Amino acid sequence: MTSKLTGLSRRTVLTQGALALGAALLPIARLRAEVGPVMAALSAYMAAARERPLPPPVLAATTHHVLDTLAAMISGSELPPGRAALAFAREHAGPAVASVVASRIRTSPMDAALLNGVLAHSDETDDSHGDSQSHPGASVVPAALAMAQALGVSGSHFLRAVALGYDVGPRVTMALGAVTFRNETRRSTHSIAGTFGSAAAAGCVASLTATQMRWLLDYASQESSGFAVWERDTDHIEKGFVFAGMPARNGVTAAMLVKSGFNGVDDVFSGADNYFEVNAPKGTPGKLIEALGERYEVTRTDIKKWTVGTPVQAPLDAIVNLRARRTFNADEVQTVVVRLAPTVGAVVDNRDIPDICLQHMVAVMLLDQTASFAAAHDKARMDDPRVRRERAKVEYVPDPELARLLPVRVAVVEVTLNDGTRMTDRVEAVRGTVRNPMTREEIVDKARDLIAPVLGGAQARRLIDAVLALDSARDLTALSSLVQRA
Repeated sequence: MTSKLTGLSRRTVLTQGALALGAALLPIARLRAEVGPVMAALSAYMAAARERPLPPPVLAATTHHVLDTLAAMISGSELPPGRAALAFAREHAGPAVASVVASRIRTSPMDAALLNGVLAHSDETDDSHGDSQSHPGASVVPAALAMAQALGVSGSHFLRAVALGYDVGPRVTMALGAVTFRNETRRSTHSIAGTFGSAAAAGCVASLTATQMRWLLDYASQESSGFAVWERDTDHIEKGFVFAGMPARNGVTAAMLVKSGFNGVDDVFSGADNYFEVNAPKGTPGKLIEALGERYEVTRTDIKKWTVGTPVQAPLDAIVNLRARRTFNADEVQTVVVRLAPTVGAVVDNRDIPDICLQHMVAVMLLDQTASFAAAHDKARMDDPRVRRERAKVEYVPDPELARLLPVRVAVVEVTLNDGTRMTDRVEAVRGTVRNPMTREEIVDKARDLIAPVLGGAQARRLIDAVLALDSARDLTALSSLVQRA
């Protein structure tokens, strides 16, 4: 039969169509087969991570960050984002595979990762990585935990997966350009780093091969999303989803897809339409493997002493430092002047959420001589006349000179007493940062203070002991029960 439109026989049309299709597929096949040196090195490193012992300082740091993140999940369960996550879990619980922390619910690995991620970033308790502009633990630990429960791996395998997540996620946003990338695109570095980090951790738990790790990164790149509109979120619920819940779910989803047989593009970081070309043409893909295996990003991630927004940490440290030089109470204070870099101070200047409001938390520190988790999350106290009286003494001054020191967030605090005494403290290394780390005892004390009010003192002690002994645990059975309510 001959086509009325072209005069070509049907056989000719089909033959030519097949040839055209084959010609179109050839370059695609070649693109899939080509693997650049960055992807080759990164995927090989990721595939070998499950068998590679962590150096002792890295093992200790990873264990501390797991404990700190689990404590953030448990304490977050009683905040609005955590309550919303647990309500979702009760209504939509799937197959009873993985634990939803601080509840009696077990659900699918993807849902558990999502919900535990929201719990972990229900407020500002979790860890942070300055150079990458990310909160790695809040997504990496939930993703690794959900996969580990699904697959029954050992404690050492779980810890190595977590460390790998910290290595991969932050390196991605550093390669994209970190702060510059975030500011120019308004994309969420926190979500992007979390997605890649969670995928790496989940893929390591799943023992994916180097080839599968390449496909894993391909799916993670397709899932990476999030943009700056989260800054309008006043209840921290969307922020918990964007920073942690969504990335954790994304990572587990990518790993489970690849483990079940999905394949993908062999090198999403090079070739036509690659991830950097589309998202950050000025990016430097080589940073993905920079000092890989020598510089462990988990050791460059901060643990917060105070359960408040990062820009508030240094001013609170400064008040403690000044009180160590000369004791004073709130009634003796005339004024407190806090200087921060403008972009840093803008995040916490007179916010309506207590734990990220600079003036409120300084007032609480003046009154309580500390800043507890309970005080940092007591919104009603923002209307307390005593707190408002102290808050009126606090002045925030944007200081452009301090902006030149970023990403190091320096604070200068000046306290003037009623007798005319003027004291100043400059904080360049906040307690809990890499340059001024907390001791294991301090980390354990913080965890206990966060866990015990929710699960009870006895269970808090057993949970802390179980985390500190994870490297020798045959599996995560004991840990899985201890993170839930009895």
